[in-house]
Amino acid sequence: MVLKFIRFSVSIYPFKNCYILIIHWLYMSYTTIQIDSETRDRLTKLKAYARGTYDELLNALLDLVPSGDDEGEYTDEFRASLFRGLIDIKHGRTYSADEVRKRLGLKS
Repeated sequence: MVLKFIRFSVSIYPFKNCYILIIHWLYMSYTTIQIDSETRDRLTKLKAYARGTYDELLNALLDLVPSGDDEGEYTDEFRASLFRGLIDIKHGRTYSADEVRKRLGLKS
């Protein structure tokens, strides 16, 4: 479910002997995600500054996944698979080339 929250900024411009007040309405859509409280605590520790938003933090983390190379931009699906691959490496769910050769019965 997406909720719309209305935020606004105000600009005041002097004009003759009065002021012009302009209200800029900013519509931002938000959604709710479920995360464990332990995960939230870990994310909080990663914030660049105390009043930083989780949206800023998550976008910074997502920017760590490359968006492309010399041949062009990666698709979102490919970027997601790169991210999952990095997670597999971190958790030791990979095999070395020698282990793969051994399992397949190939010569080194």
